[in-house]
Amino acid sequence: MATDRPALELAVVPNKPGSLPIGRWLLTGLVLGWFALLVLVPAGALARQVVFGGLRPFVEALGSAEVLRSFGLSLGITAVATAVNTAFGVGFALVLVRHRFRGRGLADGLVDLPFAVSPVVAGLMLVVLYGPDGWVGRWAEAAGVRVVYALPGMILATTFVTLPFVVREIVPVLRAVGVDQEEAAAILGAGRWTTFRRVTLPTIRWGLAYGVTLTVARSLGEFGALMVVSGNLIGRTQTATIYIHDGVESFRPEGAYAASLVLAALSFILLVGMERIRARIAAREE
Repeated sequence: MATDRPALELAVVPNKPGSLPIGRWLLTGLVLGWFALLVLVPAGALARQVVFGGLRPFVEALGSAEVLRSFGLSLGITAVATAVNTAFGVGFALVLVRHRFRGRGLADGLVDLPFAVSPVVAGLMLVVLYGPDGWVGRWAEAAGVRVVYALPGMILATTFVTLPFVVREIVPVLRAVGVDQEEAAAILGAGRWTTFRRVTLPTIRWGLAYGVTLTVARSLGEFGALMVVSGNLIGRTQTATIYIHDGVESFRPEGAYAASLVLAALSFILLVGMERIRARIAAREE
């Protein structure tokens, strides 16, 4: 019995600080290698293509009228969709958390529909509804308003695919803080707008900022739904992502490389911003 005890003690001796079993090293290497293969290598290949192609062609392609128009259209659509979804997201989150009504659970679930539906399918749904022969589109056409294959349809498509982000970031915050502060403000005589501006909004501001950042990032990168509803009219309904697609398909890669690098840089900036916001949220929760 005594001879077995040292062997048992050796069996349960923990690893030395800083040491990892070979299995963990292999798992870590596999995960990091897979990440590099999926993310870092393609990004590096794009940057290499731009650098080795020369700075002058890159600047010329980036300064072309088509690229500038496509980025201007993307930024405009992003701005409108973000503003709409920010206002809707805050209001919808307040309704879901602060009010009780029949069908609330269904509404809470349906807000995630854009996550489940393919963007291409979402674009097709909008074409069926708002197209020239659609239920709403024929009335809009009669009134002289073109929705599909025009800017309004592109804004609708982007708004649809980015709908859940603000809602899903604010709802958990509202549920966590409860209604005590808002009720106290009401008892002290504050109106609804004053209570929202001075109590509710400061409470949800970091969650709101994170949701808005996600909305902007998703809007800038949207392609599938926009490709369906835009009609891809050069100079009119061609966003940055659609321009990149056309550049690759028509063997004009210089502009596609330049636009892709700019979008990648914008995504990186937004990613850094999201991480800073996430750190603020974590610090607030602690």
